[in-house]
This record gives sequence, C-alpha cells and structure tokens, in this order.
Amino acid sequence: MPTIFTRIINGEIPGTFVHRDEHCVAFLSINPLAHGHTLVVPIAEVDHWVDLEPALAAHLFDVAHRIGRAQNSAFRCDRVGVIVAGYEVPHTHIHLVPTEHMGQLNFANAAASADRDQLESAAAAIRAALAAQH
Repeated sequence: MPTIFTRIINGEIPGTFVHRDEHCVAFLSINPLAHGHTLVVPIAEVDHWVDLEPALAAHLFDVAHRIGRAQNSAFRCDRVGVIVAGYEVPHTHIHLVPTEHMGQLNFANAAASADRDQLESAAAAIRAALAAQH
C-alpha cells in the first residue's frame, strides 16, 4: 500500500509543492511546527533514512540545503531547524522548520491543520527565494 507521501507525490492527495525533480519533492507540512515548515521526500519509498542509497541521501540534503537557505531568506528566521525522525510516516522525509527558538522544534506543538491560503503564501515565498538563488 502506498504511503501518504507517495499519494501526495502522485497527485492523489493535494500537496503544496516548492520543489520537484526526478528523485525527490518538497512540499509544505499540513501539520506545521512553524510558518513555512517544509518536507523533503524521496520519490522512492524508503522507510528509514539510513537505508537510502548514498547518492540519494546526498541529493536530498542538497535540496534541503537550498530550500533551507530559501526559507531563511523568505522568512528572516533565526535558524532553519532540520529534523529526520521518521516515526510519523514510514517514508523518509526531512523536516525543514523556520524557527525563532528551539521550542518550535517540538512535535507536540504541531498545528492540527494548516490554512490553505497560509500554505500557498509560504510556498510562494519559498519558490521566489529559490528562484532568486539562481
């Protein structure tokens, strides 16, 4: 059975994307820890990040680095936190969370849902900052 992330990647469930290439996607979290919280997800369903092929792991972190820089630019946050936990969905994903303090990296504080307009606004800001990197 495909994971919820595979269903988002395949367009079966809506997602607010900021990046897509042949190896991975990045989309906004629907349970954000902060405005602009983004997930970087490989297209291949790999449960645990340590099981990724080294080239794919390097690519995911390269994409995460570029998106983190874009988030920092777009949201003028203090830090962009990175979490690779893997408990929520059995499909590797890297959380990128624009933060002002460490407390924002606590999953107990995740929003129960996200407003579609806020997701689109954050995604537009990230996409614009990514485009400005080139």
